[in-house]
Amino acid sequence: MRTEPQPPLELSDRVGFDFGAPDAQARLDALDDAELDQLDFGVIRMSPEARVVGYNHYESRAAGLGKDRVLGRHFFTEVAPCTNNYLVSGRFDDAALDETLPYVFTLRMRPTPVKLRLLKQPGAPYQYVLVLRGGS
Repeated sequence: MRTEPQPPLELSDRVGFDFGAPDAQARLDALDDAELDQLDFGVIRMSPEARVVGYNHYESRAAGLGKDRVLGRHFFTEVAPCTNNYLVSGRFDDAALDETLPYVFTLRMRPTPVKLRLLKQPGAPYQYVLVLRGGS
């Protein structure tokens, strides 16, 4: 029996999470890798030392980097050195961080405008860089 393809589920139907969610840090910490892969924006989950421990499908596809090339690597120096500056990596020196800013990725691709959301909370197991393509 053949079934007709179904339209993709809206993000709210899948994991109920969007880029600007006010409780993003706690909600991201609770998601597993399969749930991160359902999000329609990039998610880079890092250890407190900025080693990549999670990298969702959206970001992998958009950046052209497979998970095998980024997991375990230092995000700011090995994966995305174009973010190793006071505007992005320098902000993670703060104890707590939830900031959204326009940015332009320049490494391995033509200049790509994005909106970044930087998340870090004291005592949390992870910190994050969220990437919304086309952001300004």
